[in-house]
Amino acid sequence: MLMSTPFTASSTAMDVTTGVDLTGRAMIVTGASSGIGVETARALAARGAQVTLAVRDMDAGQRTADTIAATTGNDRVSVRRLDLTDLGSIGAFSTEWNGPLHALIHNAGVMETPQTYTRHGWELQFATNHLGHFALTLALQSALTEAATATGEARIVAVSSSGHGSSPVRFDDLFFRRRPYDPGQAYGQSKTAQILFAVEATRRWAHHGITANALMPGGVWTNLQRHWDPDRRARLQAAFPGKTLQQGAATSVLLAASPRLRGVSGRYFDDCNEAEPVEEIIDGLHGVRAWALDQDAARRLWDVSLALVDAVRG
Repeated sequence: MLMSTPFTASSTAMDVTTGVDLTGRAMIVTGASSGIGVETARALAARGAQVTLAVRDMDAGQRTADTIAATTGNDRVSVRRLDLTDLGSIGAFSTEWNGPLHALIHNAGVMETPQTYTRHGWELQFATNHLGHFALTLALQSALTEAATATGEARIVAVSSSGHGSSPVRFDDLFFRRRPYDPGQAYGQSKTAQILFAVEATRRWAHHGITANALMPGGVWTNLQRHWDPDRRARLQAAFPGKTLQQGAATSVLLAASPRLRGVSGRYFDDCNEAEPVEEIIDGLHGVRAWALDQDAARRLWDVSLALVDAVRG
């Protein structure tokens, strides 16, 4: 049975946490200096959480943290540098983390970038959206387990996209070395990978009290679409206003903080409810493709991802 809540596409991040007290909970939001990441962090802080903004741009991150502290009255908002394309940066971030971690929100991402490779030789979208978050979560597993041992749960939230419907993970050519580069398909497989990560993390870590779910935030106009052709963006934005940032952050915050999601894991949500399996993504926004929930693909992706990370680390 699909998991349902009373919330909808119009619900905001504050709506879904009404009455929720997160005092004493430590949470990390990656990419929290812009877009829905800001509103995700703001809602969590407003409910009392200790929130760490994991960002590449420290100046932008500090401005965001100061604004969140001022608007919520919660001064337990900090900023730490994190570059998800660099395993050295990920290692430094995780080494410096102290204490339990109650929620890790994989919010940072890039979309339909020009063909680019990281210093590790990985295609940029797959590296940022999946591999970087994968390595970060492995490095913070002990902190998640510590939180789960103390409170009965810790949560991983992966911000995926309906864009996963454009491509499964192409294991035979992850980084477009042999096929022509297609920015939309590269984005799609990276977002499929985020859902598969939640599926396999559930199988591996549920007995530790760690849950993992993925989500589609909804159609939200942010800096994420900066690589789109300006005319294309203008046409679509005029025809489809989309969600506000506060509405776009709602499903992330629901999965990270709501008691309604306690014990729920390995699922994909949109508009604050579990998405139904579909043959094609409905209206470009709704539903989940079977390839994103395939347990065999999830296990294979984990093994491949671990091998890639280990090869770089030596």
